Amino acid sequence: MAHTNDRFKMTTSPQRKKLIEVSIPLEAINAASAREKSIRHGHPSTLHLWWARRPLAACRAVLFSQLVDDPSSWPDRFPTEEKQDVERRRLHRIIERMLPWEASNDENILNEARWEIARSVAWGLGEEPPAKGDGDAILAYLQVKAPPVYDPFSGGGSIPLEAQRLGLRAYGSDLNPVAVLIGKALVEIPPKFARRPPVNPKARKELERGHWNGKGAQGLAEDVRYYGQWMRDEAEKRIGQLYPKATLPDGSEATVIAWLWARTVRSPDPAAKGAMVPLLSSYMLGDKDSRRVWVQPLINSNADDGYSFSIVEGKPSANQLTELKRGNKGGRAGFTCLLTGAAISFDYIRQQAAAEGLSKRLIGLLVQDGQKRRYISAQGHDVVPTEMVPKELCADGLVTTPAHDVDRLPMYGMPRWRDAFTPRQLTALSTFASLVSEARDLCINAFLAAMETPSGDDEAVQQQRNAEEYGRSIAAYLALSVGRAADYWSTIATWVPTGEFVRNTFARQAIAMSWDFVESNPFSNATGNWMGSALEWIPKVIERLPATGEAQISQIVAQKNNYPIRPVAVSTDPPYYDNIGYADLSDFFYVWHRQALGETWPELFRRLLVPKDEELVASPHRHGGRDGAEKFFLSGMRAALTAICNAAHNDVPVVVYYAFKQSEASTDGVTSAGWATFLQAAFDAGFAIDGTWPIRTEMGNRVVGRSSNMLASSIVLVCRKRNANASTITRPDFIRLLRRELPEAIDDIRKAGVGPVDMQQSVIGPGMGVFSRYTKVLEDDDSAMPVKTALAIINRVWEEIDQELDAAFDAETQVALAWFATYGFDAKSSGELITLANAKNISSNALFDSEVFEDLRGKAALTSREKLPKDWSPAKDRRLTIWECVQHTARVLNAEDGGADAAGQLVAQMGPAGDQARKLAYRLFEIATQKGWSQEALIYNELAQEWPRLEDASTRVAQSTTGPAQAAFDL
Repeated sequence: MAHTNDRFKMTTSPQRKKLIEVSIPLEAINAASAREKSIRHGHPSTLHLWWARRPLAACRAVLFSQLVDDPSSWPDRFPTEEKQDVERRRLHRIIERMLPWEASNDENILNEARWEIARSVAWGLGEEPPAKGDGDAILAYLQVKAPPVYDPFSGGGSIPLEAQRLGLRAYGSDLNPVAVLIGKALVEIPPKFARRPPVNPKARKELERGHWNGKGAQGLAEDVRYYGQWMRDEAEKRIGQLYPKATLPDGSEATVIAWLWARTVRSPDPAAKGAMVPLLSSYMLGDKDSRRVWVQPLINSNADDGYSFSIVEGKPSANQLTELKRGNKGGRAGFTCLLTGAAISFDYIRQQAAAEGLSKRLIGLLVQDGQKRRYISAQGHDVVPTEMVPKELCADGLVTTPAHDVDRLPMYGMPRWRDAFTPRQLTALSTFASLVSEARDLCINAFLAAMETPSGDDEAVQQQRNAEEYGRSIAAYLALSVGRAADYWSTIATWVPTGEFVRNTFARQAIAMSWDFVESNPFSNATGNWMGSALEWIPKVIERLPATGEAQISQIVAQKNNYPIRPVAVSTDPPYYDNIGYADLSDFFYVWHRQALGETWPELFRRLLVPKDEELVASPHRHGGRDGAEKFFLSGMRAALTAICNAAHNDVPVVVYYAFKQSEASTDGVTSAGWATFLQAAFDAGFAIDGTWPIRTEMGNRVVGRSSNMLASSIVLVCRKRNANASTITRPDFIRLLRRELPEAIDDIRKAGVGPVDMQQSVIGPGMGVFSRYTKVLEDDDSAMPVKTALAIINRVWEEIDQELDAAFDAETQVALAWFATYGFDAKSSGELITLANAKNISSNALFDSEVFEDLRGKAALTSREKLPKDWSPAKDRRLTIWECVQHTARVLNAEDGGADAAGQLVAQMGPAGDQARKLAYRLFEIATQKGWSQEALIYNELAQEWPRLEDASTRVAQSTTGPAQAAFDL
């Protein structure tokens, strides 16, 4: 039964706007989110694979902005718009400081952010926050007074983890048991054992000689390392004979790092006499400039099936290198028979796979020969020891069909998960999985041995419970290590010649078919081994986890979630329509987690496979086609969002991330089917949309026009509960309100530094805010307007507003804008300019005098940025034009002797014209993208994104020339 969170009193004051409803430093968030993809060791995403995780930087910034009041909520403290803008920028700078990965464990930066949250909570309760420098007091205050954060689609655990990092109580739930296990490992388990020393025998001996001063969950991490190493050593005793050393030509032995295989199929050509021929997508083994190694097929009548392979090292010609990289692949049609050259189509391969299965052929080995690695021939090593695991013991579940994410396995003769592994891989994974429970028991005994002798039966019982809970926790991390191992130890894992390492099974968010694959040695010290590829990543993550406060991750169906604690601040990242089949994909890991944890975590691993029927994904194969899938998704998402609406805190907006798979451009507006369906579900659930912020996780800027609707990686949707007394309006009323409210909203979005490339998705927020504040918008026939229609109308009104802006510019700028929209910077006859000038009631001579245009004696052109005077100053310009402000600022920003500070000096001198210049940059971006002038569009996109920082630079310039300014309000 749900219960009220009595520790957080409901306020009676008017609803306060949060920072996320007004302004966030979007470009800084996007840049940090993109950079985070390159972070590896210690990053929580490396604990275990999960698909489409939200970047931690974005989650951290969004949660902060969701809980911190916007300055406009406190007019008695920030009485003017100017003071509010100053305070917003100060809050933006705090966000920017806490965004980098390096700041995620910086207590000084985190305490600064936590105090801002505590200040907003305290002011809302009519209290004063704890002292700014008292980190412990701030954390204690937040744990009691701040609303807990809840993510009902917690997936990979990014949102609960960042809530915990900010000092908040963190709750999450998911239907998928793999996701729940990951979430528990990240946020629920570490606080239980924070600051506890390790219990393993090796650590206990060291502790006897000194004092434990570990921080956070470092003790937990050390025990995971120890028992993971124990598993490795014990596994080698049991199955080490399956991984024999290779004999080198000189008779010495070397440890094998990897066995390199090609799948084989029976040749369709009768001339091949039924030979099993290889399917090799590349002959390359090592493809570095310093060393190129490849496998050379040899036709040999004495060899099995009439061919063999040799290893060649050398410097192939460019043409030869191209051929080697192609292998015996015959393009999109399939492969060619190595023996006869006959075509082998994919259809034929599938037929053979279904009839008799594909086989495999060893093509070479990579070995560790002293201090160097070398490839050796498969000859003499092609009889590989195997040990078949009993069928009932592992990975016997069926692969979901026809789920597109995993359908390549059954399509090519692998109907069960066990079929995706060689017998030796099955043996290894089953051995390591079975060792998890043995390691757990050892850990429990070590925990009890480290305890003082209990004073009575009650204390003994409690010690036993604590020991079992600790052992169960260690087992969870070791099982995640087995999952990581499975990702590298399958026949889908491939060899990467350019880096000479193993590419894991899930190199992308689906299981692709691999024709040549690699079999790693778990007991080597190189790529694909147990210690390096599976285990060691996990303690490195544990050591950096917050490990503080109250946290819980549960297995709950989002559509039926009654929220065991409420009210809550909901921040969530739900499934994205039909983008990813999480349940189908995660079966790959579940079958191994279940073998490792079936007895230890029976509540999560009682099923044979991951539950799928209630998974909130629009899967056509599960719901009778696309129409049924869309209906299921809309109904389920509506139920989930309704449950969120009922549990959400009245004082905190709900934040929902939504990502895109593809976009559609049509005559009724630019929309995405999943996006429109999702917005409709949010509206039906009782939410009013309060904002949309595009979050990008890819490096660089890709500039495209409105028609192609290049969407951000995801949209952060900000919602409030719709007023219970909301009324109904008509379509004309809706359009009138959009025209009245959107201009100011668009200006606020631009002030926040949202670049032109992201404006379309950002404008949806205030537009949908108008639409969703009413119970219905009625069409002419009294039917309710759907969200898809509302999106199209919002787009059209936005375009009209943009075009109306042109009339507000000075005459010179209007002429320049019209010329640019038609000719760009090209020269045309002077008559063309005279015609445009007359329409704006200005002479062409005035245009030349202003230096906006260049007189080319019979022709005219806009003055290019390269020809603009280098000593130009807004303060000295006799007739300042907005066009000049934009072009000179863009020139200085990108000049070798310029940059942000120099451009900021120009902005400082523009005065009120600076605001108009920023608006013109957006218009020029729109025109450039419509014309396909990508380089020009990039210049204006960068300028618009940088404008808030240029204003900050201009403030610094003003302060340096006029003396110290009054400090911004800061408690």
